[in-house]
Amino acid sequence: MYSSRPPRGSVARVQQARCTRHIASKPHIADGTRLAIHAGMTLPRLHPFSWTANFAPRSCDAGRRILNVLIATLALVLTLPLMVAIAVLIKLTSRGPVLFTQPRIGLDRRAIGNAGGNSRRHSDHGGRTFTMYKFRTMRVTGGATHEVWAQRDDPRVTALGGVLRKLRLDELPQFWNVLVGDMNVVGPRPEQPAIFASLREQIREYSERQRVLPGITGWAQINRAYDSSVDDVREKLTYDLEYIRRRSAVEDLKIMLLTPAVMLGRRGGW
Repeated sequence: MYSSRPPRGSVARVQQARCTRHIASKPHIADGTRLAIHAGMTLPRLHPFSWTANFAPRSCDAGRRILNVLIATLALVLTLPLMVAIAVLIKLTSRGPVLFTQPRIGLDRRAIGNAGGNSRRHSDHGGRTFTMYKFRTMRVTGGATHEVWAQRDDPRVTALGGVLRKLRLDELPQFWNVLVGDMNVVGPRPEQPAIFASLREQIREYSERQRVLPGITGWAQINRAYDSSVDDVREKLTYDLEYIRRRSAVEDLKIMLLTPAVMLGRRGGW
């Protein structure tokens, strides 16, 4: 190939084939600003630009899906008494519903469904919007709610909510999201639509997170704290992309096993 950017159609075809390919291409004279970094060099001396498209075979996806369903089912059964107790405590200690629901951006299937890349559904969203479930940890107010980043010391958080957040127990209902296919146990954390749209404009490759199902926990979550700035998001993105490049059932199991220690140590960021 003779372009410093992988053509959209080529990426889509690799995605559709569900395989792994390492592709090298030379910068093209029409690429403008990318060529400027090679000022004074002749075109034959330009170093190839390499990119890797890594998509597991369908059998691997099916195996990973079965693993996620089994783990989510087991988690819901084992934590049912705890979730019932949490629900009762929420109702006794504050006014409002037990569950907090919020739209999040999920998997982007557009390129996979259309190799040509000309007909893209949900073009304003970057992925399918789904409803994510959590235990409610904040007081219910009468005013309009706005999409904002999570804050470590948010004054709206109830006393019980603070405990649930520290132990990540407010995330337990998301095992239902895993069962219905909105999420996996492991993957990049799903973002709110307005925040996602803003970050997509500010951070190159941010949309690449949507190439896999979002997760309850992830490589970024067990290694980094809450993000409170765009720079924090950029740093977390490197972990998400690293996970996507090497994801496997073994990698997922490793992250799952590391997550409880992070939760109990009150580290990480969800």
